Amino acid sequence: NAGTEADVYISVYGERGDTGSRQLLRSQKSKKFLKGQTDIFAVEAVHLGCLHKIVIGHNGLGSGNGWFLDKVVIKDPITDLDYTFLCHRWLDQGQDDGNISRELPVTDASMLPGRQELELKREKTWAAEKWKFQKGITLQFYNRVTRGFVCLYPDSRVDALGDKKNKYGKVCSMSMCA
Repeated sequence: NAGTEADVYISVYGERGDTGSRQLLRSQKSKKFLKGQTDIFAVEAVHLGCLHKIVIGHNGLGSGNGWFLDKVVIKDPITDLDYTFLCHRWLDQGQDDGNISRELPVTDASMLPGRQELELKREKTWAAEKWKFQKGITLQFYNRVTRGFVCLYPDSRVDALGDKKNKYGKVCSMSMCA
């Protein structure tokens, strides 16, 4: 129940003014503002220069109108800069502080270096490890306790008996396997 069916509005503020309140109408997804979903909208406006805040909220109408907003990222097509506005809060009359609108300042890169570094590492790790989740892949892990292999097969079978050799007949020593 973290998505919303309410009408969502945004105002973007920069050094040269603001957009005024704009309803976010057409997402690239068929249903917008669903739990766990990233929606992408095009908002036409004059160039506002460097952005410093947004105001985002909804009209509170409709069943299940409460909404948990993680963040908003605005991509400036002129400067090719991304502006991130972190929220991590509910916009819901019955949750959190009861507000259905939030004013969010731009997140300066220097404000959250640890979090951004962690996010970058997570993305790089996923890029390096996503092959493991492709169809037909068998995963083998070395178990230091049993000193054998645990195999996870594509058909969801698990062989956890701890065979001392992998399918290539090689014995894995403690120094070679993590």
